[in-house]
Amino acid sequence: MNPIKQFEFTPILGWSASRYDTFKTCRRRYYYTYYAKFDPEHPANKINRLKQMTSIPLEIGNIVHDIIKVLLERLQKTEQQIDARRFYDYARKITEQYCQKTFAEIYYKEINQLNIDDIYENVRLILSNLLNSQRFMWLVQNAIKNKDQWVIEPPGYGQTVINGLKAYCKVDFLFPVDDVLYIMDWKTGKADNKKHHKQMLGYTAWAAFHFDHDPDKIHPIIAYLKPEYVEDTLHITRPDTDNFANTVKEETQEMYNFCTSIEKNIPKGKDLFEKTTAKVFCNYCNFRELCNIIL
Repeated sequence: MNPIKQFEFTPILGWSASRYDTFKTCRRRYYYTYYAKFDPEHPANKINRLKQMTSIPLEIGNIVHDIIKVLLERLQKTEQQIDARRFYDYARKITEQYCQKTFAEIYYKEINQLNIDDIYENVRLILSNLLNSQRFMWLVQNAIKNKDQWVIEPPGYGQTVINGLKAYCKVDFLFPVDDVLYIMDWKTGKADNKKHHKQMLGYTAWAAFHFDHDPDKIHPIIAYLKPEYVEDTLHITRPDTDNFANTVKEETQEMYNFCTSIEKNIPKGKDLFEKTTAKVFCNYCNFRELCNIIL
């Protein structure tokens, strides 16, 4: 396969599914997430500390993704059978390390302390579901022959170009089997068809751009790892990617409208970035302290 294309840095904002999702959910949260240094009320370092906080569900996902990355990289080096005891001991060690971060649940006094045993049991269940899945067996039997062409969480942010616009779409795992490119995306939370299908359209566009591959020969697969292993396989066609490109253009323009300088990505005044009226989103927002939200 062709190497992943590289880009010089430009300050103009880039579309991503997560960025636009934040924009639509709460404009004030979007402002704090992407424009902390412009805030006239709160120091940028305080905003960024809140931004960097994690949560229990988010960190379970981070732990699992990072362990699967190590697992796949090991498969590239050796096809020796996995030592289950050592593998799960490693998973426990990583869980304990990651639990040293600042958690929103602790910061906002929702709980007194983390239950690391419970977090690890969730991680163990998820990893076990993957290792015992037919898909993992298929990977070992069919995809391994092209392991030198595997793309496992590529470095950077997954920059690409969609409809002439900067976009970010970082895949978890891409690999070829015959003339088909497969994309695997690991999910440790609940299924959200609309949101997750949109992400996969982005990953398909990323793969088509970087590897000059026909979208009809790109097969994205969403792997839900909990409570059991379940897949959602998408059948994406060129018209789908064309429609998606138009969506990216429209959504990028919406975000551009909140900039005084599009090229430099400088936002308009903070007051224009209104707080959401759907308070349910505040329950999970790291910035609720800045909005004086009492839950």
